[in-house]
Amino acid sequence: MFSGAMIDVEPATPEDLAAIRALLDVNQLPVEDLVASAATFLVARIDATLAGVVGLEALGSSALLRSLCVAEQHRSRGIARSLCAAIESVARGLGIHELYLLTTTARPFFERQGFAVGARDIAPSEIRTTAEFRDLCSSTATFMHKSLSSATPPT
Repeated sequence: MFSGAMIDVEPATPEDLAAIRALLDVNQLPVEDLVASAATFLVARIDATLAGVVGLEALGSSALLRSLCVAEQHRSRGIARSLCAAIESVARGLGIHELYLLTTTARPFFERQGFAVGARDIAPSEIRTTAEFRDLCSSTATFMHKSLSSATPPT
């Protein structure tokens, strides 16, 4: 478990699914493949209340970071940064070397976390096969990449 000032980041449980779906839905993020994707989710809690979520869809030595979302009333507290660092730690523990994501609104945030913009057509085939890449995210979403093998966590 990762902790910050009153923020606990921990693996999501099956009981969290409805709250995760509601949070993603209200923030217009894909929910159609939440169960089918076999993604690993972490949640941030403040006083036992779901404040944020992030997912990791592992595909060999690559993974898709997905569904990073913080409830509006809990933003600007470092929760997104904590979730991103925690999921990167999980990815490293799984032997993931390359992390990819798609975003329509959070490019500056992810750039601050060490991700770089890339062309969608250079995405590895395993990333292209995900429902999020193939169907659920707009073709205008920004494609981003981060190498975990040489990256040091941002401070």
